Amino acid sequence: MIPELGQFALALALMAALVQSLLPIIGATRGDRTWMESAQTTAVVQALLVAFAFGALMHAYIISDFTVLNVVENSHSLKPMLYKVAGTWGNHEGSLLLWVLILALFGAAVAVFASNIPLALKARTLSVQAWISVGFLSFLILTSNPFERVFPPPLDGQDLNPLLQDFGLAIHPPLLYIGYVGFSIVFSFAVAALIEGRVDPAWARWVRPWTLAAWTSLTGGIALGSWWAYYELGWGGWWFWDPVENVSFMPWLAGTALLHSAIVTEKRDTFKAWTILLAILTFSLSLLGTFIVRSGLLTSVHAFAVDPERGVYILGLLAVSILGSLALFAWRAPAMESGGLFAPISREAGLLINNLLIATACATVLFGTLYPLFLEAITNEKISVGPPFFNASFIPITLPLIIVMGIGPHLSWKRADLPGVLARLKWLAVIVLLATLVILWIANGGPLLAVISMGIAVWLIGATLQDWARRAKLFQPGAWARIRRQPRASHGMTMAHLGLGVLMMGAIGSSAWKSDTVAFAEKGTIVPIAGFEIIFEGIEQVRGPNYIAQVASLKVTQDGEYITNLYPERRVYPVAGSTTTESDIRQTLAGDLYVSIAEPASEDAAGLWTLRLIYEPLVNFLWIGSVMLVLGGALSLSDRRLRVGAPRRAVPTNATPAE
Repeated sequence: MIPELGQFALALALMAALVQSLLPIIGATRGDRTWMESAQTTAVVQALLVAFAFGALMHAYIISDFTVLNVVENSHSLKPMLYKVAGTWGNHEGSLLLWVLILALFGAAVAVFASNIPLALKARTLSVQAWISVGFLSFLILTSNPFERVFPPPLDGQDLNPLLQDFGLAIHPPLLYIGYVGFSIVFSFAVAALIEGRVDPAWARWVRPWTLAAWTSLTGGIALGSWWAYYELGWGGWWFWDPVENVSFMPWLAGTALLHSAIVTEKRDTFKAWTILLAILTFSLSLLGTFIVRSGLLTSVHAFAVDPERGVYILGLLAVSILGSLALFAWRAPAMESGGLFAPISREAGLLINNLLIATACATVLFGTLYPLFLEAITNEKISVGPPFFNASFIPITLPLIIVMGIGPHLSWKRADLPGVLARLKWLAVIVLLATLVILWIANGGPLLAVISMGIAVWLIGATLQDWARRAKLFQPGAWARIRRQPRASHGMTMAHLGLGVLMMGAIGSSAWKSDTVAFAEKGTIVPIAGFEIIFEGIEQVRGPNYIAQVASLKVTQDGEYITNLYPERRVYPVAGSTTTESDIRQTLAGDLYVSIAEPASEDAAGLWTLRLIYEPLVNFLWIGSVMLVLGGALSLSDRRLRVGAPRRAVPTNATPAE
């Protein structure tokens, strides 16, 4: 009964979305206040109905209702409760329902909390948001019904993919989707502004908190997914330039550019057309990611569906959303005034260079991701574009970007004194040069690009700290009071830039100076790596809630002194009929000692196991930097100026109420 109620709630939500997509925007055109205000009610009703449907599906998972096909295919009665709940979104239908729920919740949040936005703009924004909801709700109901029944019901389920039975993966999709779908409301604001024909600093102020919330959540989701891949997949890597990883990275890059561009629009009333275009492209890239993951184009641990018919449906939604919004942009953008002028040496110019480099980096990732798919579609020839291409093309673009990020905050708006800025930074440049030489000496001369990149990371951290100290007048009386008076958004920017520098050091260290070895081990085997000796002490079999594990015991010593014991596992899931590798890691700030075991090297060699050992210097700087990025975004979001928003636009005396 409850699943049928959930399905009925989805049908009612689609009806509410249809009303919301038409009535408010017509009311805004006619100047009818009642019709415009209806958007607030329908947005909340739609969110409540979708939330009920999502709760109904989660209830089916919690009680192991095996009359629901979705539960049968993705759950099991012996599965721990956390993963029963996570199974709700660990599949195509459930994850799509989560997508629609977040989409509706963002619309409801604007309806309830955005009280200072002009009524006509809010009505148009919520109508555009409802257009997106109509597309995805109809897709869910017509092609991906999460409440489909099965008869006769089986005695038990088929279990969730064992790789997804992990705490990190339990919360990774919701964070990622809040980021993906969060950009939908920014897209809706942009399209509404184009329909209204008005973009100004007040609009940019209203858009910034929603952009920041989506960007922060997407940052956390990507970082969590990278962390999961590092410790769960047994490869010892944290980023593989997998196409499905790339489709989450591209909206993050575009969203980063959007954040910086919106600041210029708010502060200087310029970059208006570019900010609108970025808002459209950022969400378009999110939709592109949805299409790639659910179209059957890719087979990946990340991919949910391999049904081409579903892919065609999403491709239609993608075409309508992207082509329609870009056509509207092409029509309206030329009428937008350029706004304030600025000199070639200014903060605006620095942010413009920032945006161009980020956009180029994003285009590079897009090309490398889509080229193999287009080539296969045209010639039926399969090729793989992997880390060598992305490293060779992406890194040379990002290094100048990091240099500009260090200089940009030191520049003034409108016109900057470049000689004065360089004079302030000269001692930092000397420190960075010395630090680079020290790194070169420690690294025994190479690789040279990694040493230079570490120096650039030190540059970003030092320049960011110097800018913060300059704004606070750190070494003058009253510094603490000045620090407290500074806007939280300013502190958030400092935290995020520092986090990027720290993350960069972790990425370079764990990639350039990584040690990796594979050995066949039996009891008593000693394998050396990075100054450690790993002693294989044997295997013990352990039974888990829904798996059987073979746990290796490894003793770690250094120069003959005991350090610790590590216990990697190889798990067998009988119901799912699959195995996973559970690594064990000795974590320190200097680096991680990472161990995993695989199937016995040979059936004929009893007692032999394949042992993989990796030492990754500075890898924990990745997670520290990621946390700093998320904290920086959260700190900026807590700024009262963003929570209060911009004042209402002044209404001209000859304006109609709809304006």
